[in-house]
Amino acid sequence: MNCTESNETKACSRIKDLPIQQMPREKLIERGPQCLSDAEILALFICTGVRGVNAIQLGDQLISRHGSISSIGAIDASELAKEHGLGLAKASRLVAAFELGARAARERMHTSILDSPQTIYSCFSPQLQHLAHEQVMVAVLDCRLRVLSTNLISIGSVNESIAQPRDIIRPVLARGAHGFVLVHNHPSGDPSPSPADDEVTRRVLAAADLMQFRFVDHVIIGRHEKGRQPWFSFRESSRIIK
Repeated sequence: MNCTESNETKACSRIKDLPIQQMPREKLIERGPQCLSDAEILALFICTGVRGVNAIQLGDQLISRHGSISSIGAIDASELAKEHGLGLAKASRLVAAFELGARAARERMHTSILDSPQTIYSCFSPQLQHLAHEQVMVAVLDCRLRVLSTNLISIGSVNESIAQPRDIIRPVLARGAHGFVLVHNHPSGDPSPSPADDEVTRRVLAAADLMQFRFVDHVIIGRHEKGRQPWFSFRESSRIIK
């Protein structure tokens, strides 16, 4: 059996039956990882399929069921192992892949200058974007807006996280820092601020002004969707002005 057209990929029950230029590993080596589809990226970690379904198809089925790569990243290993064609070994590889990406992002964060919402999003989205619950984090900054430390302030529910201004300001005060960035995620993927987000931001801004700390931005991490950015910046929307 041999597949000769890319649109026949779904008819191939084994990746090794695909033309070599359609095999994920060979595509990556020849053309780089950016040329791979989301399903092909997942296939490299899934490795093998099951009867009648290859690893690419398993990846595609996962994305179809859960809606996005980020949503898959929110599933823990024991739950992911229950998915058709996975099991604990494959699920563990996928979970480890998401964690590897988050750790790499944390390393990059400490060499980045957090002077734009896009940079803030790029640094924090790998560790927050796929979570099934809200987390509030503070990045403490020096006078050049480089990260001195990151601090987890609170962990909430699927749609709300409780964070008080005193808890947000405390790590900034402890480091005697120049300023800070406030970041949290919306598990729904929609980064639009809630009334509670607006209220917390106003209170934190008042506290930062009183303590003479620079409140650089409050960025909400969402997910990519056609027609909107995957983040919301309070400074970019002129809700933080200073």
